[in-house]
Amino acid sequence: MKMNFARWVFRIAAVYGIIILAPMLFLERQMAPGAVHPVFFYAWVSVGLAWQILFIVLSMNPIRYRPMMLVCVLQKATAVITIPWLWGLGRVGGTWLGAAASDLVFAVLFLFAYRATRGLMRADGA
Repeated sequence: MKMNFARWVFRIAAVYGIIILAPMLFLERQMAPGAVHPVFFYAWVSVGLAWQILFIVLSMNPIRYRPMMLVCVLQKATAVITIPWLWGLGRVGGTWLGAAASDLVFAVLFLFAYRATRGLMRADGA
């Protein structure tokens, strides 16, 4: 049951992330109008998509990849901290706060998944 929770959390995070990020590859003019260095935009989206692949891999065997769960929390925490800060400086619009909120939800769920799989690592022999 605990391992299923972790599996579903990371699967849902991956699917959600792919649905949000993949279309951005075709929306540069709308997402980053006037970008002086569009390579940064595409690199950001591409790295984000790579994280979604990690979430898929992690969902396949949460016990084996359990240490990576904390790294995934760190990945989500970067947006949770950075976006409100940039919004406070007037550098991003309020719609980005929704992205920060969803990343906060996933960061908390990742922590719950990490805690739920505690002790299973020794029982699995991984």
